[in-house]
Amino acid sequence: MRAQRRIQLGERLAAAGVDALLVTRRVNVRWLTGFTGSAGTCLVHSDGSCLLVTDGRYAEQAAEEAAGVELVVDRTRSWLPGRVGGGRLGVESHDLPWDVALQLASELGEDRIVPAPRHVETLRQTKDTEELALIQQACAATSAAFDALLGWLRPGMTEVEAARQLRGEVEARAPEGLAFDTILASGPNSARPHHRPGPRVLERGDLVKVDFGARVGGYCADMTRMVALGLPDPELRRVYDIVREAQEAGVGAARPGVTAGAVDAVCRDVIDAAGYGDRFVHGTGHGLGLEVHEQPILARGAAATLTAHMTVTVEPGIYLPGVGGVRIEDVVVVLPSDPEPLTTVTTELIVL
Repeated sequence: MRAQRRIQLGERLAAAGVDALLVTRRVNVRWLTGFTGSAGTCLVHSDGSCLLVTDGRYAEQAAEEAAGVELVVDRTRSWLPGRVGGGRLGVESHDLPWDVALQLASELGEDRIVPAPRHVETLRQTKDTEELALIQQACAATSAAFDALLGWLRPGMTEVEAARQLRGEVEARAPEGLAFDTILASGPNSARPHHRPGPRVLERGDLVKVDFGARVGGYCADMTRMVALGLPDPELRRVYDIVREAQEAGVGAARPGVTAGAVDAVCRDVIDAAGYGDRFVHGTGHGLGLEVHEQPILARGAAATLTAHMTVTVEPGIYLPGVGGVRIEDVVVVLPSDPEPLTTVTTELIVL
């Protein structure tokens, strides 16, 4: 799989007139080589050949994780000129510090260093079978952890206590643990899209927003569900139904050839028609994989076109300050036929 990824990258580089790309973003190095260490770069040539560079601390790990890739153990850049020859070297200009870029230009020549941003990120948007399997496992662990939460979430717990216990549920099913910090927001705190769990005590009648995800094999899940601790406020119950309708429409729209902006518009139209358009304060979703937030971004006017085997979230929301908020989120894989949600917990309102 990774050899094919490097070949695809080489083809992109050749089309851009770049002879080799110095890959410095750790997540991109991992995607191309399998190396998970914290100190490593790789050089990918336009023919798809690759070498991985790290230091002595990671020599054994790199040889094991990046089998089949040429390994260079060197803390300096003395290896680079001979590997690039007289060609043009692309750099990840969205990641590489400016002072390092200037040093490379002085060492190799200013006319030989060219910005080559986000070539790897563009390829990473489309997932191969290995990646889809890992994302599906992460989503399954997330769904199972949420099912377990329903057995113990109750009034009297604090948000922090509930988030801590949920973390344990995730780690019991996915040893790599959480893909990101859990958002667990109760009552009026649920009106904050990215609330950090705090000391508030869960009360009867609260809507509780739970946004979390497991990580498996480096790949992320991301799911949001609402739990009602008894009957919620009537307006919030109505808001829940609106968000659920919008989310179902967005999931159904996530098909090849559809723009990311069009998926956002499908969700937004439902919420606008219900009179809550100004309370939907973020985009509809995002890609995910090795990172929890990747391209494409599903937002108003976004021009990116969805293709088969992209994985995206669909997560519209409505937020009423001082009252509460609702968000429903699934991970969806875009397929040639119908889109497939990978997070499997019901989107019906759960009342405990």
